[in-house]
Amino acid sequence: MGSQSEDHVTKMLQAQTKVFNHIFSFINSMSLKCAIELSIPDVIQNYGQPIPLSQLIAKLPIHPSKTSDIYRLMRVLTHCGFFNVIENNNDVEEVMYELNDASRLLLKDHPYSMTSLLHVILGPIMSKPWYQLSSWYKNEDLSPFHTENNGVAFWDYAGHDPKLNELFNEAMACETRMASSVVMGKFREVFEEMESLVDVGGGLGTMSMAIAKSFPKIDCVVFDLPHVVDGLQESENLKYVGGDMFEAIPPTHSILLKGVLHDWNDEECLKILKKCKEAIMSKGKVVIIDAVMGNEKEENETIEAQLFYDLEMMVLVNGKERNEKEWSKLFFSAGFREYKITHGLGFKSLIEVFP
Repeated sequence: MGSQSEDHVTKMLQAQTKVFNHIFSFINSMSLKCAIELSIPDVIQNYGQPIPLSQLIAKLPIHPSKTSDIYRLMRVLTHCGFFNVIENNNDVEEVMYELNDASRLLLKDHPYSMTSLLHVILGPIMSKPWYQLSSWYKNEDLSPFHTENNGVAFWDYAGHDPKLNELFNEAMACETRMASSVVMGKFREVFEEMESLVDVGGGLGTMSMAIAKSFPKIDCVVFDLPHVVDGLQESENLKYVGGDMFEAIPPTHSILLKGVLHDWNDEECLKILKKCKEAIMSKGKVVIIDAVMGNEKEENETIEAQLFYDLEMMVLVNGKERNEKEWSKLFFSAGFREYKITHGLGFKSLIEVFP
C-alpha cells in the first residue's frame, strides 16, 4: 500500500509541475521579447566571439541596479535553446554565450529575421484578444479580436492603423523571405511552365519578387488591398494591383496563395477558390502555401507550430489550419479536378491545385 501511495504522490507532483509549466509558459515568450528589445542577439553577434556575461552586461542599455538580473534572463533563454553556453577555460570561471540557429533569426539585420513577427504577435493589439477567448466561446462574435475591439475585424483595424499595417506587412515579408528562398530552390519546377502569375494577397510582394527575378519570362502581379500595395515599386515583370479577391482576380495563367486561405473560414475560402478558378487558364493552376495538418511523419515541434497557428487564426481572424481531407473538400467543392501536396516547408506545405 505504501508503494502505491508513493506512486500516486509522484504522479500528482509530476502533474502539478506540468500545470505550473503551462501556466508560466508565457514567460518564454516575454523573455524572448525582452531579449530582442535589449538587442541581446545583436550584442553577442557584434562581439565576434563567445561573450562573457560581464561583457554582455556592460554592453546592454540597462540600469546598474539590474546587472545581476541579466544572468537570470539568460538562464531561461539558454534553457529554451536560444543561446549556447560555452565553457570558459580561463582561470576565472565565468559563463559565456554564443548565438545558435534560433537566435541568429532574431538579429535585426539577418535576411530572414523574425523580429518583426515577434513584435507584432506579442504586441498588445494581437495579444489582448486572447483574454477574450473564453468569452468568445460564449457569445456570437466572429473572433475574440471582434470581442476585444467592439466588433471591428482585424483587417479593418489594420487598414485604419498605419503603424500596425506597416509592422504586420513587414512581419509577413520577413517570414516569406525564407520561404521564397526554399521555394526557389526546392520547388523551382513548380513555376517553370508559367506564363503569368497573380500573387493574391501577396502583401509587399516578397515572394513575387523572388519569382520574377528567377523567371524573367513570367509576368507577375501582386494583387492585394489598395492600401497594402499603394506606392510599391514595380519592375519590368512585376506589377502591383489593388483590389478585392472576393470580387474578382485579374486573369492569369496561374495563381499563388501564400498564407492566405488559413486567414478565412471554409465559406470564405470557397469564394476565393471559385474566383481563382474563374481567373486562371485551363492549363494553369493554383499554388497554395499553407499548413497541412495531420501528417504523422511530422516532428513534435512542427505539429505544435501548426496547432498554435491554428488557434492564432481562430482568435484573430476566424480562420483555421486544415488537414488534407478539409483541403480536398474545398478544392473539389470549388470545381477543381485534382491536387498535389508536397511537404518540406517547415510546418507548411506546397499544394498545386488543377482545374
